[in-house]
Amino acid sequence: MQTMIGVIGGSGVYQIEGLEGASWVKVKTPWGRPSDEVLVGRLNGVAMAFLPRHGRGHVQTPSSINYRANIDALKRLGCTDVVAVSAVGSLRADFAPGDFVIVDQYIDRTFAREKSFFGAGCVAHVSLAHPTCPRLGAACAEAARTTGVRVHEGATYIAMEGPQFSTLAESQLYRSWGADVIGMTGMPEAKLAREAELCYASIAMVTDYDCWHQDHGAVDVSQVIATLTANAGNARGLVTALPALMPPDHTDCPQGCDHALTHALMTAPDKRDPDLLAKLDAVAARILKGPHA
Repeated sequence: MQTMIGVIGGSGVYQIEGLEGASWVKVKTPWGRPSDEVLVGRLNGVAMAFLPRHGRGHVQTPSSINYRANIDALKRLGCTDVVAVSAVGSLRADFAPGDFVIVDQYIDRTFAREKSFFGAGCVAHVSLAHPTCPRLGAACAEAARTTGVRVHEGATYIAMEGPQFSTLAESQLYRSWGADVIGMTGMPEAKLAREAELCYASIAMVTDYDCWHQDHGAVDVSQVIATLTANAGNARGLVTALPALMPPDHTDCPQGCDHALTHALMTAPDKRDPDLLAKLDAVAARILKGPHA
């Protein structure tokens, strides 16, 4: 299988320049509409698909994003790897606005979102002990360094529901838990990517210090937007550098991201809901059509 990189652009990142043969395509999914059409093309010889998480013009809130449709659409297009770019607040003094952070752990505090492709009629349990792909994350870190930004590798991302920012008490609580950055879109995106057997890496762009930092006060949206604008160019530079760091042919993931469903399905084949199986035709195609079906 050839490598195809799916890029989910977060706040401030709504397009990728330089894609050869670029075109916006509408992808139909059994989970509803994705956030937007998907921009597909090739960059330095590698197939890429770009999906703006909030839609062009930023029309989706963190809670209204159809995460299942977004991941399904990328899988359906043939993506093997997904790189998620998002804006975050920092919960550490040494993670400053403008820094990039390669996330490797999550604490999920969201509560108003569909978090799984599976359910009654086809039950599955995937491992999330290590929710991101180390190989893909390392490539993203190397690509980020080519832009000249400061990069931190390894961090815990706490996902809050939003759309409001944290209270001071919440911000202090999350710091006491050992969380490093806070955002609103990392979950259930990472969970769904694992269920879809996609290698997933998260690039968090720090825009502010949340509200815990005494010298910075409450989060100011104008400040966030200003930092996002400055970071957007670096994010696009990172994406441009990434294809040269990826093998042209997708090889088996050492962590097993691309085989996450091998032992995950619990429902007996004769008890599975055919309507749900039909909706899983893209995300679980390998396991449902293979020897483990």
